[in-house]
Amino acid sequence: MQVAVVTFDGFNELDSFIASALINRCRKDGLEAFLTTPTPVVTSMNGVAVTGQRPMEFVTEADVVLIGSGVKTRDVVADDRLISRLPLDPARQLIGAQCSGALVLARLGLLDDMPACTDLTSRPFVEARGVTVLDTPFHAEGNIATAGGCLASQYLATWVVTRALGENAARDVLGYVAPVGEQQETIERALRAVRVGEVALG
Repeated sequence: MQVAVVTFDGFNELDSFIASALINRCRKDGLEAFLTTPTPVVTSMNGVAVTGQRPMEFVTEADVVLIGSGVKTRDVVADDRLISRLPLDPARQLIGAQCSGALVLARLGLLDDMPACTDLTSRPFVEARGVTVLDTPFHAEGNIATAGGCLASQYLATWVVTRALGENAARDVLGYVAPVGEQQETIERALRAVRVGEVALG
């Protein structure tokens, strides 16, 4: 399975890098993430220039698409040409958004009546699009998930790994990256956030 971590100019490093790094610990099991960018090089909110691993068109073939956040997300959703490069399909793809990435999902019409998670700064802009914002770090319904708060990107990655490879694979990944002495606590917190945040659809 291939994962497109969509990363725009002005991106938040924590959002894109944490998710992609955790998911890429599952390469041997066939799950691999790629920074997917609208231009060959994008620059983060802190001035870090990164070369994209895949062009934006990769989102059409990816099995999973994660929309990262950044300081220019409102410019992204106002750009019809850029938005048109994101023809996502929740019927066959897992789709997730981190923080202000929820604005992109709302712009694409993917949230409908679904509530979402986002960061405190983005909250009023997400709500202005008619989306109910939850005071929780993670929420998922079916194949669509949102996470709020930079470090909640670990929950988005946990959701992807669990859906693709199962809970044991997620435990292995989280156990490897967790602070020493806090492995079990970290694993259980992330899995609990995903379990609590997932809504069973009939």
